[in-house]
Amino acid sequence: MQSFRTELENPIVEKDIIELADKIELFKQGKVDEEKFRSLRLARGVYGQRQFGVQMIRIKLPYGKISSKQLHRIADVSDEYSRGRLHITTRQDIQIHHVHLDRTPELWNELERDDITLREACGNTVRNVTASETAGIDINEPFDVSPYADAVFKYFLRNPISQELGRKFKISFSATDEDTGLGFMHDLGFIAKLENGERGFKVLIGGGLGSQPRLADELYSFLPQNKIIPLIESVIRIFDRFGERNSRAKARLKFLIKKVGLEAFKELIIEERKAIPADSIHIDYESYPAVRLNSTIAPKVDIESTINYNLWRKTNTVEQKQEGFVAIGIKVPLGDFYTDKARILADLVNEYAAGEFRLTLRQNILIPHIRTENLPYFYVKLKELGFATIGYNKAIDITACPGTDTCNLGISSSTGITTELERVLVNEYPDFQEKEDLVIKISGCMNACGQHSMAHIGFQGMTIKAPDKRIAPALQVLLGGGNLGDGVAHFADKVVKVPSKRGPQALRIILDDFIENGSGNTYTEYYQKNGEKYFYSLLKHLSDVSNLSDSDFTDWGSTDTFIKAIGVGECAGVVIDLISTLFLESQEKIDDAHEAIEQENFSDAIYYSYSSMINAAKAVLLSEKAKTNTQAGIVTQFDELFVDTKKVVLDDPFQKIIYQIKENAPSASFAKHYAKTASHFLTLVKEFRGESLQKDE
Repeated sequence: MQSFRTELENPIVEKDIIELADKIELFKQGKVDEEKFRSLRLARGVYGQRQFGVQMIRIKLPYGKISSKQLHRIADVSDEYSRGRLHITTRQDIQIHHVHLDRTPELWNELERDDITLREACGNTVRNVTASETAGIDINEPFDVSPYADAVFKYFLRNPISQELGRKFKISFSATDEDTGLGFMHDLGFIAKLENGERGFKVLIGGGLGSQPRLADELYSFLPQNKIIPLIESVIRIFDRFGERNSRAKARLKFLIKKVGLEAFKELIIEERKAIPADSIHIDYESYPAVRLNSTIAPKVDIESTINYNLWRKTNTVEQKQEGFVAIGIKVPLGDFYTDKARILADLVNEYAAGEFRLTLRQNILIPHIRTENLPYFYVKLKELGFATIGYNKAIDITACPGTDTCNLGISSSTGITTELERVLVNEYPDFQEKEDLVIKISGCMNACGQHSMAHIGFQGMTIKAPDKRIAPALQVLLGGGNLGDGVAHFADKVVKVPSKRGPQALRIILDDFIENGSGNTYTEYYQKNGEKYFYSLLKHLSDVSNLSDSDFTDWGSTDTFIKAIGVGECAGVVIDLISTLFLESQEKIDDAHEAIEQENFSDAIYYSYSSMINAAKAVLLSEKAKTNTQAGIVTQFDELFVDTKKVVLDDPFQKIIYQIKENAPSASFAKHYAKTASHFLTLVKEFRGESLQKDE
């Protein structure tokens, strides 16, 4: 096989890209199992679209920070490999759509020229580490959380403990007690705290959205900053070992926490300490790159409408703690913007600001470090680009996932209904252009990528059946969610399901009643005062499907009759023996372990050896059609089915052999011993598998 060639200076990244290219070729030849190939490419940011034969590429941008130079690079890549559209996600990433699978290695190679990665942007890995977009500039922050988010991102990138988890793992950092990083809905959320002058974090664990949203528990009220990386590693190791793997719907950390209980989980964390490379890892925040504050004064400009300018400044700028500087918020409808304007914006920010952008959790752009006297110039230039729409982070700024536009799992349109609802708000409720305490979010399915279940007003894509058995697109209306701060929040109640075309009317009814009966309260206070039944009574008549018109059977943004069609599989390919693939990966992990030992990365080497033994045991368990729901279950069942029955002869129970990982510190001697053990184990189970196949013949 002729390997893909790169010219990158980083050999680790180069190896990664070449491996992706090689595995694509092996997959096309039918030599790699489809499921395992899917796992590999997802862990490299390559995600199958609803449209057959093309991929969505997710670019991992830790805590949403991106430079002007990097934005230029992303724009160039999008033009070359896609269609010039960039999509900002609710996890501060950028997505590029309609990319051919064969071109993904070269696309990745081009991005890495400016230190931009795809690695672990998708898949069952540690996803993008998010943070408050105002980190470093927030007037109320005790300290800048950016160095800590950056350190966590770097520590777990390509870390062997987080490559093949049972499900994705999400981490966030909040700059203040307002919890603008949304720690309450993350697997691990960190809220900045100062205690007696020491930097640390309130730690939240086990939150999540999806079909069964769960508020995170408080794990620690204060954890010193030098303890956060060891804690995260402990939690991930436990999640990897005990987390569900067969049932995707129950595989997130929140279900494991619920199953074992918070106190028992804390005990598991304590038990895991011996295996962690270091009990304390200091994060050198003072070495974090300083901001290049730009002293350039922009040219004088004429403002056509002082009224419009003042309203824009009121709704779209954020005061910074740095005196004389402000940040500008750009409202990006649906999170979509295009490369021609992206380049102009990048040059503008490089020349008259700090050459830095922040992508936000509401799919917008924040430009920090703008001199106050340069605001008129920025307003005029942003207006020319169409980037001066008022209402940044206000009620008219609706968050939405891509829905049926590109997502395999989308049930109904998110983008079409979002456009219509924003039109209703702008034209009929102009006062809401300045309202901050009302958040509207929309998802195309129950997976909640649009975060609908944490919104004050949320909509979830569904279907509804008419009396004549026809299927129409529908919206589940959810009300009463909201972030109360410091890790406390409400998830929205599911109030009523209505045909999608009645979504705007549902919004009008809710807002009209709020205006009439809100009595000056916030929306949250108004909802809690009235309760779910009150709003069900308000909206119940919209759920009547006895009088649907023909237009109700077309979705927003479409003229075609609606068909419930969750996308086809991510890619076509020959399905081959998963057992053989697992054995192949087991050997690769042993090779990785030896390489890590040579580089004196003993903790990594030990985990590679552990993963090798898990995969090998899983392979032969699959040959017996045994369940492999969790790694802990794999260990137990291997003993029961193979060791206790003497089918595979080991010196000790498999449980004792493999769980040496918990009993030994990650030393050089143990890493070498464990790698040797893994190699011997793989030889034994492969021999057993070979003998079984001969008997079957």
